[in-house]
Amino acid sequence: MTENNNTQQSEEMKKHAESKRDFAARRQRRSRANLIVGLMTLLLVVILVCFMGWFFVTQDEEVIQGEVDANEVRVSGKIPARIQEFKVEEGQMVKAGDTLVLLSSPELYAKLQQAEAAKAAAKAQSQKAQNGAQQEQIEAAYQMWQKAKINLDIMKKSYDRVKKLYEGEVVSAQKFDETEAQYNAAVATERAAKTQYDMAKNGARAEDKKAALAVVDRAQGAVDEVEAFLPEVQLLAPISGEISEVFPKQGELVGQGAPIMNIIDLENLWVTINIREDKLSDFKKGQKIKAIVPALDNKEITLVVTYLKALGSYATWRATKTSGDWDVKTFEIHAKPTEKIPDLRPGMTVLVKK
Repeated sequence: MTENNNTQQSEEMKKHAESKRDFAARRQRRSRANLIVGLMTLLLVVILVCFMGWFFVTQDEEVIQGEVDANEVRVSGKIPARIQEFKVEEGQMVKAGDTLVLLSSPELYAKLQQAEAAKAAAKAQSQKAQNGAQQEQIEAAYQMWQKAKINLDIMKKSYDRVKKLYEGEVVSAQKFDETEAQYNAAVATERAAKTQYDMAKNGARAEDKKAALAVVDRAQGAVDEVEAFLPEVQLLAPISGEISEVFPKQGELVGQGAPIMNIIDLENLWVTINIREDKLSDFKKGQKIKAIVPALDNKEITLVVTYLKALGSYATWRATKTSGDWDVKTFEIHAKPTEKIPDLRPGMTVLVKK
C-alpha cells in the first residue's frame, strides 16, 4: 500500500516537473516572438522616418508662375455727351480708325453758333475801325472846320482894328482885352474843328485797329476750339485690337474723360513674372527662357527677358531680418515671346521651370 502511494506521488511529481518545463518553454517562445515583433516594428519605424526625411528634405523642381499681359487702351471722349449708338461690341476685332461709338451733344452745336455770332460781331467792329468814319461824318467835320475858319478871319480883322484903336488910345483897355479873348477863342475853335476833321478823315488810330483785329482773332479762336470738339462726337479706334470691355449702355450720359470701352492690343503680348532677388541671377535682360502654357495643352514657348524693375517695399518677401540673413526684395520681369503664338491671350498662366 505504501509502495503504491510512493509510486503515485513520484508520477505526480514527474508530471508537475514536465508542466513547469512546458510553461517555461512557452514563456521563452513568447518572449522570443515579442522580441522579433519589437525589432520588426523598430525597423519599420526607422524605414518610415528615413523615407519621410528623404521626402521632405529632397526639393522638387522649382516652378515659377507668370501671367500673360498686353497693352490695353482706354477709349474716352473729350466732351460730356449721351451714348447715341455703339458700332462695335465686346470681343469684336477692330482696326485703328474704325468708328466705335457715336455721341450726341446738342450743347456743342449751340456753343458753335454762339462762337460764330461773336466772330461776326468782332469782324464788323474791326471793319468799322479799318474803314474809319462815314463820308457824311467826314463832310460834316469839314464844314465845321470851314465855319471855324471863317469865324477866325472875322475875329482876326476885328482884333487888328481894335488893336490899332487901342494903340491910338481911342478905345479902352477893357475893350481891347475882350476883343483879344474872342480872337484867341476863335483860334482854339478853328484848331479843334481841324482836329475833328482830321480824325474823321484818317479813321481810328493804329492801336485801335490792331485791337479790333485782335478781337477778331480771339473770336476765331473760340470758333476753332468748338470746331475741334466736333469730331469727338464720333469716337475712333486709336489702335488695332479686340474690344475687351464696354462700360456704359446705349442712351446713358457720360462725362468728360469718362471711360467708354477698352481695347486690348493682341499683337503686343508679354509675360509678367515676379522673381525674388536671390533668384534674379537666372533671369538677365536679353536672356532666353523656356516656359509652358497650361491653357494651350502645356505648349512650350521661348521667352526673352526685356524688362527688369524692383517692386516697392510692400512686395518684400522677407521683411524681418534674422541673424545672418537679409531682406529679399521682389523684382518684376517682362519677357516677350520670340515668335507669335496662336491663341495666346492676356490672363493665361505661364510656368517657368528652373
